[in-house]
Amino acid sequence: MSILLIAGSPSWASRSSRLLAHLGTGLAELGHRIASVEVIRLPAEALLHAHFKHPEILAAGALVEQARAVIVATPVYKAAYSGVLKAFLDLLPQDGLRGKLALPLATGGSQSHMLALDYALRPVLAALGARHVLPSIYATEDQVRWSDDDGLTLDAGIARRLDEAIDALDAGLRASAGHQAGTASFVPFADIRCSV
Repeated sequence: MSILLIAGSPSWASRSSRLLAHLGTGLAELGHRIASVEVIRLPAEALLHAHFKHPEILAAGALVEQARAVIVATPVYKAAYSGVLKAFLDLLPQDGLRGKLALPLATGGSQSHMLALDYALRPVLAALGARHVLPSIYATEDQVRWSDDDGLTLDAGIARRLDEAIDALDAGLRASAGHQAGTASFVPFADIRCSV
């Protein structure tokens, strides 16, 4: 598996989960294998009582371990990521994201919660060992709309940022695969320029 989508919303139909699915579709179209964990589907008792050995928790943890990249989506509540997402991340090993690319994605009611990703979620992903945490994407209710008739409608700015994230994840995974396969090209020292 290449990319794991982690939906951290406590709601069945959330904007953050729809944005996450949009990213997953774009990455699948580029040939990446996609899997997902919807934290809301995990047993609440196992999450809240930290039952590390529960079969569904073990299965979700195995998906995280097998992934080369994770996209973590959450709504922002009271300037923080969701409690169900925190409960899930708390069940991962201390180095549970070691060597992986990570993309934080969130939705909220207004721009005033935008920094919640940078001061709340990004440090957790880094502490779990993510090799590189890509620039966060935050969208407000006005930028992401859903209707049963029209489906997902994105503001032009958010659509562009999602496309950029797809490109960045794709490039990061391909570069990582090339490095692992020994096909990385080396740059002669004479060609390296540095400005201070």
